[in-house]
Parts: sequence; structure tokens; C-alpha cells
Amino acid sequence: MSDTKTTATLFDAYLGGQDVAACFGAVAFTAHMLAFETALAEAEAELGFVPDGAARAILAAAEVDRFDLDDLARATVAASNPAIPLVQALTAAVAADDKAAARYVHWGATSQDVVDSATMLAARTALEIIDARLARIGALLIELAAAHRATPMVARTLSQQAGPTTFGFKCAGWLDGLVGARTAIHRECLALPLQFGGATGTLAAFGERGRAVAALVAARLDLRDAAPWHTERGAVRALAAALAQVAAAAGKIADDIVRLAQSEVGEVAERAEDGRGGSSALPHKRNPVAAIAACAAARRAPGCLATVFAAFDQQHERAAGAWHAEWPALVGLFTVTGGALEQLERALDGLEIDAAAMLDNLERMQGLGMSEAVAMALAPTIGRAAAQAVVRQACLAAVDAGENLATVLGRDAQVVEILGSDGLAAALAPENHLGVAGELVDAAIARARAWHATPGATDAGADDAEGEVT
Repeated sequence: MSDTKTTATLFDAYLGGQDVAACFGAVAFTAHMLAFETALAEAEAELGFVPDGAARAILAAAEVDRFDLDDLARATVAASNPAIPLVQALTAAVAADDKAAARYVHWGATSQDVVDSATMLAARTALEIIDARLARIGALLIELAAAHRATPMVARTLSQQAGPTTFGFKCAGWLDGLVGARTAIHRECLALPLQFGGATGTLAAFGERGRAVAALVAARLDLRDAAPWHTERGAVRALAAALAQVAAAAGKIADDIVRLAQSEVGEVAERAEDGRGGSSALPHKRNPVAAIAACAAARRAPGCLATVFAAFDQQHERAAGAWHAEWPALVGLFTVTGGALEQLERALDGLEIDAAAMLDNLERMQGLGMSEAVAMALAPTIGRAAAQAVVRQACLAAVDAGENLATVLGRDAQVVEILGSDGLAAALAPENHLGVAGELVDAAIARARAWHATPGATDAGADDAEGEVT
């Protein structure tokens, strides 16, 4: 027996969202194609294009379990798309029960109508799964942001320690990215269009009533009644862009978690479980494996997105190759986005926060992270440029001598004269240089909660939310 599976199959469960992938699986996608065919027959019967009995016969025959999906897959290779062999098989199934009705299968439609509309139906189911996972991840981030609203940690810019921030504010940034991505997903959910244009997009088979047929089919499938978009693929590109935004938001969070979990940083850790995070060689290892998987899945998204956008050259009224290249790229984008979210949720669920390590790291750089605070305290008296110069020299001296910045500044007569001992101590205290981090955390939480209560809600008024978080 030959093994036709590639090594990629071994990684599917790890890097791809299997629940999302199943929405585009053979069973589900065939069911969606059959849903299009039955909606078409029913709409045509309602408008008198086909007999009522024929529509009923088509509906009765359009059961997935009546079709050999392996045969369908093999026939797709020769036919160039799955709609052609499916229509042939459906016609045969209808003929077995009602030969006269069989002539009305796929009446006035074309293969692209079937495939594109089925893709939109599959996308809707997949988007529902993605949205539910976004909601759960959002809830986890709200909890983290609220719990660590005032937990001090060092901010890192260009991978170097900067000034103080809070872990809650970091979580708020993650949360805002997630809300923006979820908003994009909901926008696309509302915009998923029916594809229905017939052989050349003009619906010529229906004379002057083509749009009426399309409206009824769209209503039955709960898709947007849209003009035929055979080679105008803006809807597909918009959907792909929204998915990529979700993958990017998830990947950013996961990448931050991986870096915060580094041994030298040690500020977070994924929940310890048997069989999770170990090494085949090093017994001591506790790898952030879920966050790593989320990063890996998210990194695959740009390639899929690029292929979707590269398929812009859909020639004339039916593309030769670009349309076909689009299918696996869009499905792949759905799958890796679902995988990134699945693993990110796993990483965040039970994420361990080491506030003591955050404080230790904040204090590790000899107090240099408070340089901005001291300069801003001096600036009203001696001007910003002079204040920057004074503190810069003090920082260099502290590094050269291996001393704390507070010690060096405490010997500077000008600094002591301007700020006094208490003023200098206040300027060097991280908790006094957090700006409006707490307010920003509250606003981000308010936006997320408002969005959860009313999906797609704007952030109007969220910035005026009460500071207390319940």
C-alpha cells in the first residue's frame, strides 16, 4: 500500500485549527455545494423556471451520504473543480428516483457559482468558530489586564529595557489588537456574498428575471445578494485581509509571551502539565509550547495572504489558474488563523505571572530605566536639553562605576539642589512614572466589554469609563 500522506499531515493538529479546517473538509464542503443546488432549485421553482416536483426531487437526492467523496475527489482532478463531478453525481442520483426531474439539476448555473457560494458558506461556519475563540481569548485578557492593572514591569523598546509600565497595560494592548481583529471578522461575516452569475455572469439563462432568482437563492442561503463577482475578487481579498489581521494579533501576543517566558526574563510561564513543554534531551526545560505553536501558525498567514492577493489577475469572465490558486490559499489562511487562536487560548489559559520577577527586572539596570522621569523633573528648572545632558552623564557614570543611578545623582549638587532628596527619590520611584497606564487599561477593558455586549460596537464613550474595574 502506498502512503500518499505528506509529512505535513503530522503537523496539522499542531499548527492548524482542526475545527476550522473541518469547515472546508470534503463532507462539509460537499454539503455546502449541495445546499447551493437545492436553494437554486427551490428558488427556480418558486419563480416557475422548474417544476415544483423537480425541486423536491433535487432536495431529496441532495444528501451528502449518497455520494462517494473519494470518487468526487478523483474526478475533480480531471474536471478541474469539484462542482462538475458533483453536479454529474447529483443528476444521476435525481434520475434514479425521477428521470424527468434530473434535467433541472444545476439549471442556469455554472461551476464557479457552486464553488464560490459553497466557500462563503464554509467561511461563515469557520468565522463563527474563530469569533467564539476570539471572545474566549478576550475574556482571558480582560481578566489578566484587570488583575495586573498596577503590576509594575519594565517596558522594552527595540528589545532593550526602557522605562516602567504595567503588565496590565501590556495586556490592554493585546486586548485592543484582538478587538480590532474581531471587528474586522464581524464586518466580513455580514458581507459574505452569494456568487451567482451563470455561464458568463449575465444570468442569461433566466432572461430578465435573473436578479430575482439570485435574490431568492441568497435569501435561502442567508448570504448577501451581490452582483456576480466571478473575476472581481474584492470580497475574497477583504475576507483574507481580516483573517490575516486576526493571525497577526494572535501572533503578536504569542511572541510577547515567548519572550517574557525566556529563562533570563522569567516573567510569565505557561501552565505546567504532564507532557507539556518538556524536552527530549533536557529534563529541566519548561518551554512555552502553546505560544510557540501560535507564533508558528501566525507566521504562515502572510504566505497564504500573499497568494490570495497575487491571484488578482483573474482574466476576463473566468480565471484560468488564479481562481484555482485562490482555493487552497484561502482555506490555508482560515486553518492557520484558527490554529494560532487555538494555541494562543491554550497559552493564556492558566498563564502564570511572576510579579516579583517583573519587579526584579525593572530594578536590574541600576535604576537607568528611570532616566526619563528624572530628566522631566529637572526640565522645568533648567530646560529639557540641559536636563537630558545632566541625566545622560549620570547614566554613563553609573555604568562605568557599576553604581545605581540614584547613588550617582545623589552626589550631583545641581540635581539635589533642584529636586531635593525627597524629590529625587520620588522621581526614581517606578510607581510614580506610569502616566495614565491605569486609565488606558480601564478604557481597553471597557471597549472589549462593550464589544462583547454589542459585537461591532465602537469605542465611543469607552475612554470615559470609570476607573474601577469589576
